[in-house]
Amino acid sequence: MNDVEFLGLLEKELVVTLGCTEPMAIAYTAALAKTYVRGEVTSVNVFASANVIKNAMSVTIPGTKNSGVNLAAALGVIAGDCTKGLEVLEGLTLLDIEKAKAMIREERVTVEVAETSKKLYIEVILATPESFARVVVADEHTHVVLIQVDGQTLLNTLAEEEGDDNEETEYSFLSLDSIWEFVQAVNSKDLTIIKKAIELNKTIGLEGLFNEYGLQVGKTIKENIRKGLFADDLITQAMALTAGASDARMSGCPLPVMGNSGSGNQGISATLPVVAVGEKLGAAEDQLIRAVALSNLIAIYIKTKIGRLSALCGATASGTGASCGITYLLGGGKNEIQRAIQNMQGNVAGMFCDGAKAGCALKLSTCTSTAVQSAIMAMEGLAIQSTDGIIEQTAEQTIANLGRLATQGTKEVDRIILDIMVNKKVG
Repeated sequence: MNDVEFLGLLEKELVVTLGCTEPMAIAYTAALAKTYVRGEVTSVNVFASANVIKNAMSVTIPGTKNSGVNLAAALGVIAGDCTKGLEVLEGLTLLDIEKAKAMIREERVTVEVAETSKKLYIEVILATPESFARVVVADEHTHVVLIQVDGQTLLNTLAEEEGDDNEETEYSFLSLDSIWEFVQAVNSKDLTIIKKAIELNKTIGLEGLFNEYGLQVGKTIKENIRKGLFADDLITQAMALTAGASDARMSGCPLPVMGNSGSGNQGISATLPVVAVGEKLGAAEDQLIRAVALSNLIAIYIKTKIGRLSALCGATASGTGASCGITYLLGGGKNEIQRAIQNMQGNVAGMFCDGAKAGCALKLSTCTSTAVQSAIMAMEGLAIQSTDGIIEQTAEQTIANLGRLATQGTKEVDRIILDIMVNKKVG
């Protein structure tokens, strides 16, 4: 077991992002393309996979009170700084937003579904009277695979990377056993990325609890604890803080979060339930840091099986990680953690992703509640039997079944969800 591999994995997969990662990735791609052209941009053509469009359609872009793939692309062109990665739109001004909206009104921005097998694919083509640029990002939110400028190809690894994510092979050292060994052995002083995740995500969680964002899921829970309608217990505290962070993030709050596997909500969901339970239990700092590291690593492990973007809600993966972290805080070992995984996957595995939006806070609160319940059941020696549903003899086998369900069984689900979203009549 190599600490360097795990620490490198955490540094790669836990990334600071401002706003939802799909519109930020679109803005990043557009901003990068802008650096290669000269003169005023006359047209912006965006081609994105269905999963990307689904997650970028309805979620509020920070600082704008608006949403849309076309707006994300226009803002990337007008004001994006690609050197900031997924914080590409940091520091937007009202003038930037007005210029982007004018570009859309003038019909200089088009959006189409890309014909690709990749679930994460963004292609932006910019034209000016003087030049042309085409940039493609695929598989990861800032992973550039193609750059073409004025007929010349500067980068092209797209053909080498055909197909879906290859993270399962890249992270072959990951297993439940290796994660457990790392969390037990690592010097917690080396887990600075985990400490930052706790700090950033708790800050936005508190912002969502005390201010009005989106559906106010977290704030409503907190207020009803005060009224006595909800108990002040592990579940409600964890639900409130986690949902509060999602409320704020999905409704345009300008605070950054630490994401997990390309998703801010997954970073929130893998971190804050564990933090809330740890604080309620009075856990020592070292124990809490290890528990949050365990949670995030198990979330990453599950995501390597189901894919970076999927028709399955990513909160089911991060919520499972959280359940493992909570189990650790309760004194559980490997056996109890495996039971927690079985309980989680026997409960929330069928939750679909119908795009990023304010309602995601409700899904996070559901998965958080289940995470705490699953952990407590695991500590009592209770787990769903291997005769039931997709549950197998071991948690590893159950996770493999989940991966099969996500990669083989949900392509039509994605198509139908996008069709519903695009064609619905609103108002």
